[in-house]
Amino acid sequence: MTDVLDIDLRAVVAEQPDPVLFATVSGAHLYGFPSRDSDVDLRGVHLLSAAELVGLREPAETRSRMWDRDGVEMDLVTHDLRKFVRLMLRRNGYVLEQLLSPLVVHTGDAHRELVSLAPGVLTSHHAHHYRGFAATQWRLFEKTGELKPLLYTFRVLLTGIHLMRSGEVQADLSALLGEAGAPAYLPDLIAAKAEREHGAADIDHARVGDDVERLHGLLDAAQGTSVLPDAPAAYDALDDFVVRVRLEGFRGGPES
Repeated sequence: MTDVLDIDLRAVVAEQPDPVLFATVSGAHLYGFPSRDSDVDLRGVHLLSAAELVGLREPAETRSRMWDRDGVEMDLVTHDLRKFVRLMLRRNGYVLEQLLSPLVVHTGDAHRELVSLAPGVLTSHHAHHYRGFAATQWRLFEKTGELKPLLYTFRVLLTGIHLMRSGEVQADLSALLGEAGAPAYLPDLIAAKAEREHGAADIDHARVGDDVERLHGLLDAAQGTSVLPDAPAAYDALDDFVVRVRLEGFRGGPES
């Protein structure tokens, strides 16, 4: 299994062309089922310069790169701060998982403040994100028969259920095994995934299909009884945050 601590990820962040406000590890390492040959998914936020924002050319708000580093496949994606915050406000659980990942490579005051504002964007409608993501992964599993999309299906359904029930974003499947409704065979699937990134799932397809359908029902029920609000409450606070951090960056503040 790839040990992300064996790779100098801070050096990767330092090589980026724009100031990076934060960078975390996402993907299978965050989700609790990395394989021996899993790539390392780095996600984060950068800060565009004044020239890029006010010039005539439209800036590239997302920077993406895949490459091999010391024998490990690296996948780096960062968004400019404004785009990232806009994604946060669009019931996008994926970016919230990146923001709140405990696998922190680079942080600072802006990251910590953004984490503190994250609860203000959570809504009951985040269930739609996890429902749709699960459906996409399930179709991929039905097409390929591979274990990876099956684990993703279970992971996102349980993350969504847990979020609706508790108001907490928990992306680690191994931490969700005790969630009410989680199939008892998930630890065996996680152990099998640790041995190979791409391999067939040795499971009872009918049983698994029934469990996935059951979890969809639990997600629907959890959304119906969730105390999460219908709309984000932190729009104004996030708008103020983006303006302040941007101005501090232009003045050469501590995050630049």
